[in-house]
Amino acid sequence: MATLNEIEATYDYLDELFRLSLGPHGDFTGALFNGDFSKTLLEAQADKHEYILKGINFEPGDRILDVGSGWGPMLRAIKQAGGNAVGLTLSPAQAKWCEQAGLDARLQDWKTADRGSLGTFDGIVSVGAFEHFCSAEEYLAGWQDQIYQDFFAFCYDLLPAGGRLYLQTMLWGKVPDYEAISLKAPKYSDEWVVAHVKKIFPGSWLPQGFDHVVRTAEPRFKLISENNGRLDYIETLKRWGEEFYKPRLAKLLPVLKWGPRVVSNQDFRYQLLALYHGTVSEVFKREIFTHQRMVFEKRET
Repeated sequence: MATLNEIEATYDYLDELFRLSLGPHGDFTGALFNGDFSKTLLEAQADKHEYILKGINFEPGDRILDVGSGWGPMLRAIKQAGGNAVGLTLSPAQAKWCEQAGLDARLQDWKTADRGSLGTFDGIVSVGAFEHFCSAEEYLAGWQDQIYQDFFAFCYDLLPAGGRLYLQTMLWGKVPDYEAISLKAPKYSDEWVVAHVKKIFPGSWLPQGFDHVVRTAEPRFKLISENNGRLDYIETLKRWGEEFYKPRLAKLLPVLKWGPRVVSNQDFRYQLLALYHGTVSEVFKREIFTHQRMVFEKRET
């Protein structure tokens, strides 16, 4: 699993720039356009929040756990809908921001969370975190299935009979030969592109496809519905780019703060290079990555 340091390296350097570009509780996960690209980004993200709440049969007063709560967009949506939300994150910057905004986001790994102290929940959501649960090293060691089964067991223990889990994650579309993934691969080849994306998401190895997730959930959860969001993710990335590149004087200081890190950290330079080349969008366009929205229901004992 991506460690706290790796999650910090993935997200925290963007903290100020992110909020200046996408708003105080901007959503850094794929939006729900569902083919209607006339929507604004905010509309598509709001539609996603509504889709999620409908999927888990949310009702006002429900207590909902958000595993991988980011800057709090789902926590805020749940609160505004009359629910009580608890978030788990491995990003110190995200946890701090949510706390300042009056949201209950805890700097806590689900793997080590005390289930008794967390209590029970009426529903669980995890949007864009599942892809970070297994590292490349854990995949190579053959632990990937067990990690996912442990996550579903964690959710199972916190939900009532018939309780629902919403899961949104990147997946491998075409799983590459691990040994061929290299920054020295031919430029713009699939292997070169994936190597750069790995620099953006250190410590993360994706599930081997939709069926892989369903299979590891199967002993404890049944699939209720699913929706592929690959094209929506490509559009979301495009909209994020437009927002990040909009000139604002206030954005200058956060970018200047990157200076010492650019000089001293080669991996950070690779991250910026990967973003410059649009490699994340490219892996979706080439169908190396895909993206899935899934609703699961806890099986009866």
